[in-house]
Amino acid sequence: MKKSYISEIVKNMPDSGIKDFFDVANTMPGALSLGVGEPDFETPLHVRQAAVASIEKAQTKYTDNRGTVELRAAAAEYLEKFGLHYDRQDEILITVGASEGIDLALRAVVNPGDEVLVVEPSYVSYVPCVELCQGVPVHLEMKSEDRFRLTPQKLEAAITERTRALILPFPSNPTGAIMEKADLEAISGILMEHDILVISDEIYAELTYGKAHVSIASLPGMWERTVVLNGFSKAFAMTGWRMGIAAGPAEIIAAMNKIHQFTIMSAGTTSQYAALEALTSPVRDQEIDEMRREYDQRRKLLVEGFRGMGLDVVEPEGAFYVFPSIRRTGLSSVEFCRRLLNEQQVAVIPGDAFGACGEGYVRCSYAYSQEKIRECLARIGRFMEQFSP
Repeated sequence: MKKSYISEIVKNMPDSGIKDFFDVANTMPGALSLGVGEPDFETPLHVRQAAVASIEKAQTKYTDNRGTVELRAAAAEYLEKFGLHYDRQDEILITVGASEGIDLALRAVVNPGDEVLVVEPSYVSYVPCVELCQGVPVHLEMKSEDRFRLTPQKLEAAITERTRALILPFPSNPTGAIMEKADLEAISGILMEHDILVISDEIYAELTYGKAHVSIASLPGMWERTVVLNGFSKAFAMTGWRMGIAAGPAEIIAAMNKIHQFTIMSAGTTSQYAALEALTSPVRDQEIDEMRREYDQRRKLLVEGFRGMGLDVVEPEGAFYVFPSIRRTGLSSVEFCRRLLNEQQVAVIPGDAFGACGEGYVRCSYAYSQEKIRECLARIGRFMEQFSP
């Protein structure tokens, strides 16, 4: 019998818990989805035009591995909005989406056997990326009573002498939780005491509601032990352009670039020109504000709708997700999602796709029109009638 050529790490890696529901919903007539974490807004016209203009000018060659000088300078200036100061030459790297930044940061700092603290429920790629570099993921289970925020007690209890890094994903996918300045200050002393690196995924930094985003790298003593990841997919409606920003101490960025140059070479040139336009446009903040206001209305619509059905919801304060508890139905997260899809043709994502502690919840995205959200709520309401007390 022919041997398998697949590595044991990849063999043991489960498929994404999101994929199955997308596949079924996409082939089901009349199905609606609240599953995709992708803005329904179009990439602004002036950004698309900048990309077309770069092609017409034949600006299609490789760029510097780290990204064009102009884009790195614009990225550094943009991050100052969050109180972060980086040198465009040595402390900024343009990545293929924030997702590549996660992979690069982990591979640059994790040795086999090192422990990486992963705040959960969280984005589905963190644990696989830790395992691919032979690190050991340590699951930090966030609780609804803590508003899904990381507490100093939870952090301290998870640290061992093998702890290398913490992945800090706020605003959070899937819970919509944020960490305010006081929350970050409460954990920063512990991180400094144990000299733990923070990989801070801030892709939703622009999408907070009523409270401005605070980066842990802006706190005293944390800049030198934090890699900040940001990008263009969410706030700029540029998912398919695959553009990300990694910022941090020069030594770490150089190590990340060393991997990047051998595996990717450089981010797509056309996308870089589009990203430059997105960052430097005089209407940048106006466009983001308009999207944020619309998301805020959708957020309130979903939260009120779920609460009207008797579902417990921790009000999300960031990103574009609501994470209601479905425990009162007596169904598991997967059973709830399968039955909802089959009986009412609405796709949502089971909470355990984002870590075992997500069991008993489902993730619903409000990156959809209010009209579609209202129709989905009506269908979910009909589904929930069978579980009335």
